Amino acid sequence: MVIEYGPRETEKAILVGLARDSRYRHDIEASLDELTQLTHSANAEVIGRRVQTRARPNPAFYVGEGLVRELREQLENQGGNCVIFDDPLNPAQQRNLERELGAKVIDRPILILDIFATRARTAAARLQVELAQLEYTLPRLTGAWVHFSRQYGGIGAKGPGETQLEIDRRQVRTKIAHLKRRLEKLGVQRSVQRKRRQNLFKVALVGYTNAGKSTLFNLLTKAKVRTEDMLFTTLDSTTRVMSSGYPCRVVFSDTVGFIHKLPHELVESFKSTLEEVSLADLLLLVVDCSDPKHDEKIEQTREVLAEIGADRIPYLLIYNKIDICPDFCPVSDNDQRAFAVSAMYRKGIAAVQAEILAGSSQHLKRHSVF
Repeated sequence: MVIEYGPRETEKAILVGLARDSRYRHDIEASLDELTQLTHSANAEVIGRRVQTRARPNPAFYVGEGLVRELREQLENQGGNCVIFDDPLNPAQQRNLERELGAKVIDRPILILDIFATRARTAAARLQVELAQLEYTLPRLTGAWVHFSRQYGGIGAKGPGETQLEIDRRQVRTKIAHLKRRLEKLGVQRSVQRKRRQNLFKVALVGYTNAGKSTLFNLLTKAKVRTEDMLFTTLDSTTRVMSSGYPCRVVFSDTVGFIHKLPHELVESFKSTLEEVSLADLLLLVVDCSDPKHDEKIEQTREVLAEIGADRIPYLLIYNKIDICPDFCPVSDNDQRAFAVSAMYRKGIAAVQAEILAGSSQHLKRHSVF
Protein backbone atom coordinates (compact mmCIF):
# COMPACT_ATOMS: atom_id res chain seq x y z
CA MET A 1 0.00 0.00 0.00
CA VAL A 2 1.37 3.42 -0.98
CA ILE A 3 0.52 6.24 1.39
CA GLU A 4 -0.69 9.34 -0.42
CA TYR A 5 -0.25 12.81 0.95
CA GLY A 6 -2.36 15.82 0.29
CA PRO A 7 -0.87 19.11 -0.91
CA ARG A 8 1.35 20.85 1.58
CA GLU A 9 -0.44 23.62 3.43
CA THR A 10 1.19 26.36 5.41
CA GLU A 11 1.84 25.16 8.93
CA LYS A 12 0.25 27.38 11.58
CA ALA A 13 1.45 26.00 14.89
CA ILE A 14 0.85 26.47 18.58
CA LEU A 15 3.85 25.62 20.76
CA VAL A 16 3.33 23.88 24.10
CA GLY A 17 5.71 23.46 27.03
CA LEU A 18 5.33 21.84 30.44
CA ALA A 19 6.93 23.25 33.60
CA ARG A 20 7.16 20.72 36.41
CA ASP A 21 7.37 23.55 38.93
CA SER A 22 6.57 27.28 38.74
CA ARG A 23 10.24 28.00 39.51
CA TYR A 24 11.19 26.50 36.14
CA ARG A 25 8.61 28.37 34.08
CA HIS A 26 11.23 30.89 32.91
CA ASP A 27 13.44 28.04 31.62
CA ILE A 28 10.51 26.58 29.69
CA GLU A 29 9.76 29.97 28.14
CA ALA A 30 13.40 30.17 27.02
CA SER A 31 13.14 26.69 25.57
CA LEU A 32 10.02 27.75 23.66
CA ASP A 33 11.98 30.72 22.28
CA GLU A 34 14.35 28.19 20.72
CA LEU A 35 11.43 26.02 19.60
CA THR A 36 10.03 29.12 17.86
CA GLN A 37 13.28 29.47 15.90
CA LEU A 38 13.16 25.78 15.01
CA THR A 39 9.58 26.14 13.81
CA HIS A 40 10.55 29.08 11.61
CA SER A 41 13.46 27.02 10.28
CA ALA A 42 10.86 24.46 9.20
CA ASN A 43 9.03 27.24 7.29
CA ALA A 44 6.06 27.24 9.64
CA GLU A 45 4.28 30.09 11.39
CA VAL A 46 3.88 30.28 15.17
CA ILE A 47 0.40 31.55 16.05
CA GLY A 48 0.61 30.99 19.79
CA ARG A 49 2.46 29.37 22.68
CA ARG A 50 1.26 27.90 25.94
CA VAL A 51 3.11 26.84 29.08
CA GLN A 52 1.37 24.73 31.71
CA THR A 53 2.71 24.21 35.22
CA ARG A 54 2.07 20.63 36.23
CA ALA A 55 3.91 18.32 38.64
CA ARG A 56 3.92 15.41 36.19
CA PRO A 57 2.73 14.84 32.62
CA ASN A 58 -0.80 13.60 32.02
CA PRO A 59 -0.42 9.95 30.90
CA ALA A 60 -3.08 10.38 28.24
CA PHE A 61 -2.43 13.89 26.86
CA TYR A 62 0.89 15.00 28.42
CA VAL A 63 -0.87 18.24 29.46
CA GLY A 64 -4.15 18.59 31.33
CA GLU A 65 -7.49 18.00 29.62
CA GLY A 66 -8.48 21.62 30.27
CA LEU A 67 -5.53 22.89 28.23
CA VAL A 68 -6.38 20.39 25.48
CA ARG A 69 -9.83 21.96 25.18
CA GLU A 70 -8.31 25.46 25.12
CA LEU A 71 -5.86 24.40 22.41
CA ARG A 72 -8.71 23.05 20.29
CA GLU A 73 -10.58 26.35 20.60
CA GLN A 74 -7.43 28.35 19.81
CA LEU A 75 -6.77 26.26 16.69
CA GLU A 76 -10.33 26.80 15.49
CA ASN A 77 -10.30 30.54 16.20
CA GLN A 78 -6.91 31.22 14.62
CA GLY A 79 -7.00 28.75 11.75
CA GLY A 80 -4.22 26.62 13.22
CA ASN A 81 -3.43 23.14 11.94
CA CYS A 82 -0.48 21.97 14.05
CA VAL A 83 0.59 21.72 17.70
CA ILE A 84 4.26 21.26 18.56
CA PHE A 85 5.28 20.01 22.02
CA ASP A 86 8.65 20.97 23.44
CA ASP A 87 9.24 17.50 24.90
CA PRO A 88 8.95 13.98 23.45
CA LEU A 89 5.47 12.48 23.38
CA ASN A 90 4.79 8.77 23.63
CA PRO A 91 2.68 7.16 20.88
CA ALA A 92 -0.51 7.02 22.98
CA GLN A 93 -0.27 10.71 23.92
CA GLN A 94 0.33 11.72 20.31
CA ARG A 95 -2.61 9.63 19.09
CA ASN A 96 -4.96 10.94 21.80
CA LEU A 97 -3.99 14.54 21.17
CA GLU A 98 -4.53 14.32 17.43
CA ARG A 99 -7.95 12.77 17.98
CA GLU A 100 -9.02 15.48 20.44
CA LEU A 101 -7.46 18.44 18.61
CA GLY A 102 -8.26 17.43 15.05
CA ALA A 103 -4.83 18.67 14.01
CA LYS A 104 -1.35 17.36 13.48
CA VAL A 105 0.65 16.91 16.68
CA ILE A 106 4.43 16.55 16.71
CA ASP A 107 7.17 16.94 19.29
CA ARG A 108 10.59 18.62 19.32
CA PRO A 109 12.56 15.53 18.21
CA ILE A 110 10.35 15.03 15.13
CA LEU A 111 10.65 18.74 14.29
CA ILE A 112 14.46 18.63 14.50
CA LEU A 113 14.62 15.42 12.48
CA ASP A 114 12.42 17.06 9.85
CA ILE A 115 14.74 20.08 9.62
CA PHE A 116 17.75 17.80 9.31
CA ALA A 117 16.02 15.83 6.54
CA THR A 118 15.45 19.09 4.65
CA ARG A 119 19.00 20.43 5.07
CA ALA A 120 21.08 17.29 4.43
CA ARG A 121 23.05 17.63 1.22
CA THR A 122 25.91 15.12 1.17
CA ALA A 123 25.42 11.36 0.97
CA ALA A 124 26.78 10.90 4.48
CA ALA A 125 24.45 13.49 6.00
CA ARG A 126 21.40 12.04 4.25
CA LEU A 127 22.27 8.56 5.49
CA GLN A 128 22.81 9.82 9.02
CA VAL A 129 19.49 11.66 9.07
CA GLU A 130 17.62 8.66 7.66
CA LEU A 131 19.22 6.41 10.27
CA ALA A 132 18.20 8.78 13.06
CA GLN A 133 14.63 8.98 11.75
CA LEU A 134 14.29 5.21 11.54
CA GLU A 135 15.75 4.64 15.00
CA TYR A 136 13.34 7.22 16.42
CA THR A 137 10.39 5.73 14.54
CA LEU A 138 11.15 2.04 15.25
CA PRO A 139 9.64 1.85 18.76
CA ARG A 140 6.62 3.77 17.48
CA LEU A 141 5.64 1.39 14.68
CA THR A 142 2.34 0.57 16.32
CA GLY A 143 0.08 2.63 14.09
CA ALA A 144 0.14 5.36 16.71
CA TRP A 145 1.99 7.91 14.60
CA VAL A 146 -1.13 8.68 12.63
CA HIS A 147 0.23 11.96 11.29
CA PHE A 148 2.25 9.81 8.87
CA SER A 149 -0.84 7.98 7.61
CA ARG A 150 -3.29 10.85 7.28
CA GLN A 151 -3.46 13.29 4.41
CA TYR A 152 -0.73 15.44 5.90
CA GLY A 153 2.22 17.20 4.36
CA GLY A 154 4.57 19.72 5.90
CA ILE A 155 6.55 19.26 9.09
CA GLY A 156 7.19 15.68 10.08
CA ALA A 157 6.32 14.23 6.68
CA LYS A 158 9.78 14.14 5.14
CA GLY A 159 12.27 11.31 4.98
CA PRO A 160 11.48 7.65 5.54
CA GLY A 161 8.42 8.15 7.73
CA GLU A 162 5.91 8.23 4.89
CA THR A 163 7.19 4.97 3.35
CA GLN A 164 8.19 3.03 6.46
CA LEU A 165 4.89 3.05 8.33
CA GLU A 166 3.53 0.08 6.40
CA ILE A 167 6.53 -2.20 6.93
CA ASP A 168 7.17 -4.27 10.00
CA ARG A 169 9.86 -3.91 12.64
CA ARG A 170 12.06 -6.57 11.10
CA GLN A 171 12.23 -4.68 7.82
CA VAL A 172 13.02 -1.45 9.65
CA ARG A 173 15.82 -3.14 11.58
CA THR A 174 17.15 -4.54 8.30
CA LYS A 175 17.13 -1.05 6.83
CA ILE A 176 18.89 0.35 9.92
CA ALA A 177 21.59 -2.31 9.66
CA HIS A 178 22.02 -1.53 5.95
CA LEU A 179 22.42 2.20 6.65
CA LYS A 180 24.97 1.53 9.37
CA ARG A 181 27.03 -0.61 6.98
CA ARG A 182 26.96 2.15 4.37
CA LEU A 183 27.99 4.72 6.98
CA GLU A 184 30.82 2.44 8.08
CA LYS A 185 32.10 2.33 4.49
CA LEU A 186 31.92 6.10 4.26
CA GLY A 187 33.72 6.24 7.61
CA VAL A 188 36.56 4.17 6.20
CA GLN A 189 36.83 6.56 3.25
CA ARG A 190 36.93 9.56 5.60
CA SER A 191 39.56 7.79 7.70
CA VAL A 192 41.77 7.45 4.62
CA GLN A 193 41.26 11.13 3.85
CA ARG A 194 42.15 12.07 7.43
CA LYS A 195 45.37 10.04 7.31
CA ARG A 196 46.45 12.18 4.37
CA ARG A 197 45.89 15.23 6.57
CA GLN A 198 47.42 13.89 9.78
CA ASN A 199 50.52 16.09 9.54
CA LEU A 200 48.48 19.19 8.80
CA PHE A 201 47.30 21.63 11.45
CA LYS A 202 43.59 20.90 11.94
CA VAL A 203 41.19 23.57 13.19
CA ALA A 204 37.51 22.76 13.83
CA LEU A 205 34.75 25.28 14.46
CA VAL A 206 32.22 24.12 17.06
CA GLY A 207 29.43 25.66 19.04
CA TYR A 208 25.74 26.19 19.37
CA THR A 209 23.75 26.42 16.18
CA ASN A 210 23.22 29.95 14.82
CA ALA A 211 26.24 31.33 16.69
CA GLY A 212 27.86 32.36 13.41
CA LYS A 213 30.27 29.46 12.84
CA SER A 214 29.73 29.32 9.09
CA THR A 215 30.14 33.09 8.68
CA LEU A 216 33.44 32.89 10.57
CA PHE A 217 34.45 29.82 8.55
CA ASN A 218 33.80 31.68 5.30
CA LEU A 219 35.87 34.61 6.54
CA LEU A 220 38.83 32.47 7.58
CA THR A 221 38.84 30.30 4.46
CA LYS A 222 37.23 32.50 1.77
CA ALA A 223 34.71 29.68 1.31
CA LYS A 224 31.06 30.09 0.36
CA VAL A 225 29.25 27.94 2.91
CA ARG A 226 25.57 28.89 3.15
CA THR A 227 24.85 31.27 6.00
CA GLU A 228 21.46 32.45 7.19
CA ASP A 229 19.84 33.64 10.42
CA MET A 230 18.23 30.25 10.91
CA LEU A 231 18.93 27.19 13.04
CA PHE A 232 20.80 24.32 11.36
CA THR A 233 21.66 26.23 8.19
CA THR A 234 24.84 24.13 8.05
CA LEU A 235 24.30 20.41 8.45
CA ASP A 236 27.09 18.85 6.44
CA SER A 237 30.64 19.02 7.73
CA THR A 238 32.72 21.24 5.42
CA THR A 239 36.52 21.12 5.19
CA ARG A 240 38.91 23.57 3.53
CA VAL A 241 42.71 23.33 3.32
CA MET A 242 44.57 26.64 3.53
CA SER A 243 48.24 27.25 2.82
CA SER A 244 48.58 30.95 2.08
CA GLY A 245 49.68 32.95 5.12
CA TYR A 246 50.53 29.96 7.33
CA PRO A 247 53.86 28.19 7.88
CA CYS A 248 52.19 24.85 7.21
CA ARG A 249 48.95 23.80 5.57
CA VAL A 250 45.92 24.35 7.83
CA VAL A 251 42.68 22.35 7.61
CA PHE A 252 39.54 24.19 8.71
CA SER A 253 36.35 22.19 9.39
CA ASP A 254 32.90 23.66 9.91
CA THR A 255 30.58 21.24 11.74
CA VAL A 256 26.90 20.85 12.54
CA GLY A 257 25.78 23.10 15.39
CA PHE A 258 24.72 21.84 18.79
CA ILE A 259 21.31 22.54 20.31
CA HIS A 260 19.40 22.11 23.56
CA LYS A 261 17.43 18.83 23.76
CA LEU A 262 19.05 17.43 20.60
CA PRO A 263 17.51 13.99 19.97
CA HIS A 264 19.82 11.21 21.14
CA GLU A 265 19.40 9.42 17.82
CA LEU A 266 20.93 12.38 16.01
CA VAL A 267 23.88 12.61 18.38
CA GLU A 268 24.59 8.92 17.81
CA SER A 269 24.18 8.97 14.03
CA PHE A 270 26.27 12.12 13.61
CA LYS A 271 29.20 10.94 15.72
CA SER A 272 31.09 9.96 12.57
CA THR A 273 30.72 13.51 11.27
CA LEU A 274 31.86 14.91 14.60
CA GLU A 275 35.04 12.83 14.42
CA GLU A 276 36.47 15.80 12.54
CA VAL A 277 36.23 17.61 15.86
CA SER A 278 37.79 14.87 18.00
CA LEU A 279 40.84 14.71 15.70
CA ALA A 280 41.44 18.47 15.58
CA ASP A 281 44.55 20.18 16.94
CA LEU A 282 42.66 23.34 17.85
CA LEU A 283 38.98 24.12 18.35
CA LEU A 284 37.29 27.46 17.82
CA LEU A 285 34.32 27.41 20.21
CA VAL A 286 32.03 30.04 18.69
CA VAL A 287 29.47 31.71 20.97
CA ASP A 288 26.78 34.31 20.34
CA CYS A 289 27.67 36.94 22.93
CA SER A 290 24.27 38.62 22.45
CA ASP A 291 22.54 35.50 23.77
CA PRO A 292 21.69 36.02 27.47
CA LYS A 293 22.24 32.30 28.01
CA HIS A 294 25.62 32.11 26.29
CA ASP A 295 27.39 30.80 29.41
CA GLU A 296 24.90 27.94 29.63
CA LYS A 297 25.37 27.12 25.96
CA ILE A 298 29.14 27.07 26.36
CA GLU A 299 28.68 24.39 29.03
CA GLN A 300 26.29 22.44 26.79
CA THR A 301 28.87 22.54 24.00
CA ARG A 302 31.57 21.33 26.38
CA GLU A 303 29.34 18.43 27.41
CA VAL A 304 28.96 17.34 23.78
CA LEU A 305 32.72 17.70 23.27
CA ALA A 306 33.30 15.42 26.25
CA GLU A 307 30.82 12.90 24.84
CA ILE A 308 32.77 12.64 21.57
CA GLY A 309 36.18 12.58 23.26
CA ALA A 310 37.19 16.11 22.29
CA ASP A 311 37.19 17.74 25.73
CA ARG A 312 41.01 17.78 26.05
CA ILE A 313 41.70 19.54 22.77
CA PRO A 314 42.94 23.15 23.19
CA TYR A 315 40.35 25.70 22.16
CA LEU A 316 39.84 29.40 21.67
CA LEU A 317 36.61 30.93 22.95
CA ILE A 318 35.25 33.12 20.15
CA TYR A 319 32.51 35.50 21.28
CA ASN A 320 30.82 36.46 18.03
CA LYS A 321 28.30 39.22 17.19
CA ILE A 322 29.92 42.05 19.15
CA ASP A 323 28.29 44.35 16.60
CA ILE A 324 25.09 43.63 18.55
CA CYS A 325 26.80 43.94 21.97
CA PRO A 326 29.64 46.47 21.44
CA ASP A 327 30.35 46.75 25.19
CA PHE A 328 30.91 43.01 25.66
CA CYS A 329 34.33 42.21 27.18
CA PRO A 330 35.53 38.60 27.01
CA VAL A 331 37.62 37.26 29.88
CA SER A 332 40.55 34.93 29.21
CA ASP A 333 41.91 32.52 31.80
CA ASN A 334 44.65 29.92 32.03
CA ASP A 335 42.62 27.28 30.19
CA GLN A 336 41.77 29.16 27.03
CA ARG A 337 42.02 32.55 25.40
CA ALA A 338 38.87 34.51 24.62
CA PHE A 339 38.26 36.82 21.67
CA ALA A 340 35.45 39.24 20.84
CA VAL A 341 34.68 39.36 17.12
CA SER A 342 32.06 40.23 14.58
CA ALA A 343 32.32 37.75 11.72
CA MET A 344 29.64 39.69 9.87
CA TYR A 345 31.65 42.94 9.91
CA ARG A 346 35.16 41.39 10.04
CA LYS A 347 35.99 42.91 13.44
CA GLY A 348 38.53 41.25 15.73
CA ILE A 349 39.38 38.55 13.17
CA ALA A 350 43.08 39.51 12.92
CA ALA A 351 43.69 38.49 16.55
CA VAL A 352 42.08 35.10 15.96
CA GLN A 353 44.12 34.56 12.79
CA ALA A 354 47.29 35.48 14.68
CA GLU A 355 46.51 32.85 17.32
CA ILE A 356 45.88 30.21 14.63
CA LEU A 357 49.16 31.25 12.98
CA ALA A 358 51.01 30.76 16.26
CA GLY A 359 49.41 27.36 16.73
CA SER A 360 50.33 26.26 13.22
CA SER A 361 53.94 27.40 13.80
CA GLN A 362 54.19 25.25 16.94
CA HIS A 363 52.62 22.35 15.08
CA LEU A 364 55.22 22.66 12.32
CA LYS A 365 58.06 22.60 14.86
CA ARG A 366 56.68 19.45 16.50
CA HIS A 367 56.33 17.63 13.19
CA SER A 368 59.48 18.80 11.47
CA VAL A 369 61.94 16.09 10.53
CA PHE A 370 65.55 16.98 11.20
